Amino acid sequence: MTIDITAPASWFPAGPAAVAALTALRESLHRNPELSFEEHQTTERLIAAAEGFGLSAANGVEIQRFSGTGLSIRIPGTDAGGTSSKTVAVRGDIDALPIQEEARCAFASTVPGVMHACGHDVHASWALGAASLIAREPAAGDVVVVLQPAEETGLGAATVVESGVLDDVAMIFGAHVDPRWVVGEAVVQAGPVAAATDEFSITIHGAGGHGARPQLGRDPTVAAAALVMELQTIVSRRVTPGDPAVVTVGELHAGTAPNIIPEQARIAGTLRSTSTATRELLRAGVQQLAAGIANSFSVRCEVGFGAGTPPVVNDEKATQHAATAAEQWLGKAALRALPEPNMGGEDFAVYLETMPGCFLRIGSRLPDDPIVGAHTPQFYARTECVFVGAVVLAEAARRASRG
Repeated sequence: MTIDITAPASWFPAGPAAVAALTALRESLHRNPELSFEEHQTTERLIAAAEGFGLSAANGVEIQRFSGTGLSIRIPGTDAGGTSSKTVAVRGDIDALPIQEEARCAFASTVPGVMHACGHDVHASWALGAASLIAREPAAGDVVVVLQPAEETGLGAATVVESGVLDDVAMIFGAHVDPRWVVGEAVVQAGPVAAATDEFSITIHGAGGHGARPQLGRDPTVAAAALVMELQTIVSRRVTPGDPAVVTVGELHAGTAPNIIPEQARIAGTLRSTSTATRELLRAGVQQLAAGIANSFSVRCEVGFGAGTPPVVNDEKATQHAATAAEQWLGKAALRALPEPNMGGEDFAVYLETMPGCFLRIGSRLPDDPIVGAHTPQFYARTECVFVGAVVLAEAARRASRG
């Protein structure tokens, strides 16, 4: 298939009016970003846009709020409840980040210090676009389109599961914009596609004193410095070579003056892994090394771990459905593979602990655009990728609902 990605009205099956409506929605969401669990106006905009697409109770569509700012849109299938159909879900996330945008578009954020620096304005828009396409051409089973809050905190997916809106769902699909690829390209592959994420913090308690008389204290700063270096040996000496893993210390705090040995020091960081076994190994390694360093420097340490997310591991069958959908709309030549393990995290993994699914990467720049990473003030995803995500996710859901 050959399509003009930069002119979606010429191929997007919902027609020019729908293209204009989705474009307006994406721009409105981008101008008005909201942080995790604060997406109240975002949800209102999505409800209004859904109604504009005819997604309402009058057409058999069930729209439900949950967890304050979450939204689900359930579209009835042609054989809902039948033995040959399955209920399938499509997920889009909706929250923004606490970053000041350095505008690269005419519809930049109007909220100081907040921007859609990870493309969730696009994800919400293509999820709603997928809902409109499925309503026009229903799947065999019901399709539940979930607009999820708070992905950036790693807590949003759990609220969706707890709400019960996915209780009868057999398979789930989602996607993320990716500036490494151009609009019209997509990464659809089975196995690990994002890493488990675990935050750790270590507080080292020593005995303070005068910097001129270190022998009278127990310096937690020196212990912290040693621990920072030793933590790097977890990957280099404990993890099997070739098994992706990362230990990064992002924070190191100690002291108030150059001539005072502080009472305590604190370090914090992140662990990344793509398997449960390696995830457990990293956590155990942090605890063991912290205890060993503390003992050798005659200090005391406290180790804590924050709530993390598991790795995103795509199911083989779900990936086949998504790959066939992408080939149908984009052509086989448009499919790409991750060039290296993706150590970024994504709470879509929470869904995959309870059901099979597939998480895609959708190209988000034009060929001449620079590659600018997410979570930066200059991040920008092209609106054209909204329509790619919508058609691929809608078709994947249809195929999966047939079993």
